[in-house]
Amino acid sequence: MVTRPHYRCLQGMLLAYALVPSVSFAQVNEYQLKAAFLYNFAKFIEWPAQSFQEAGDPITICVLGQNPFGDILRQTVTGKPVGGRSFEIRLLPGASTFNGCHILFAAASQSKRFREIEPSIKTSPILTVGETPDFLNNGGMIGFKVEHGNVRLEINLGAADFAQIKISSKLLSLAEVVRRSP
Repeated sequence: MVTRPHYRCLQGMLLAYALVPSVSFAQVNEYQLKAAFLYNFAKFIEWPAQSFQEAGDPITICVLGQNPFGDILRQTVTGKPVGGRSFEIRLLPGASTFNGCHILFAAASQSKRFREIEPSIKTSPILTVGETPDFLNNGGMIGFKVEHGNVRLEINLGAADFAQIKISSKLLSLAEVVRRSP
């Protein structure tokens, strides 16, 4: 029998394998898996209508701080539109504007910076994703949690609701769901 945590891990590995078919399970590293998740989040998120100016506008994934993905994230999303929208990757190494970001990935090195900017973006329709243990407590929406080499998800529905972002029940079923006030 597969327990729920093992089921989530298996789903994550299958998801990564499906998106990066040339990579064996043994070769999938943490950031390949996280890139696959970021891509797939776009399939299971509904942004408010005002998030996009035109029907063909791309989904913009912004990476806050030093880019831990290298070129993996760009390779993962290139040529794979979601809902008729292509992807754009923006690197935000320093002080930047977050206008136009649809998914904001806060690298572990940016935990303090995310705490500083979170109050100014919490009402914006930006799906915030991070990888530090305190990310959800600091107002983030989806947190990656690495345990025993497995990447797990935590989702803060309170923060997503506050930003008017709807998360599909399919994605919620893969995660530990919490509801914290923004």
